[in-house]
Amino acid sequence: MVEREKTSKLKEIKEAVFGAVEIVRQAGKPEVQESFGKMMDTAMIAREIVEALKSPEMVKNIENFRLISDNINQASSKMACILKQLEGTGVINEAAGLIKSTKSAIDSFGNDGKDLLKTSATVMEILRAVKATQDTIRTVRNAAQFIRNKII
Repeated sequence: MVEREKTSKLKEIKEAVFGAVEIVRQAGKPEVQESFGKMMDTAMIAREIVEALKSPEMVKNIENFRLISDNINQASSKMACILKQLEGTGVINEAAGLIKSTKSAIDSFGNDGKDLLKTSATVMEILRAVKATQDTIRTVRNAAQFIRNKII
């Protein structure tokens, strides 16, 4: 049994040596050498990138990106909080309802709201006329008061 184990161990060693020899033989092939060259070039480029990332300028830039990211996250959290508060007050729902009713009112006028624009312009004209009338009445009243003060 001891001899069988020795034979088995020798066989394993022999196979390992033949395997190593085959690997060395394959490593000498031009294609494998070219692949090793490409791997070395890639490793050099990776090392240069790592060294560039360690430069003070890049460290500062990376820190700035981190700060920007933190600020964006904080702003997002604050916006979410504000939105919840607005929803809690009902302002958003009221605004949405106002928008729907305004759109409904405009749609009821037809003609893409052109009639509403005409009506609005007419109302504005009436308001200007009322203001002009108020100004005239004020002027007449002031003149009458002035005259009365002169007479008395």
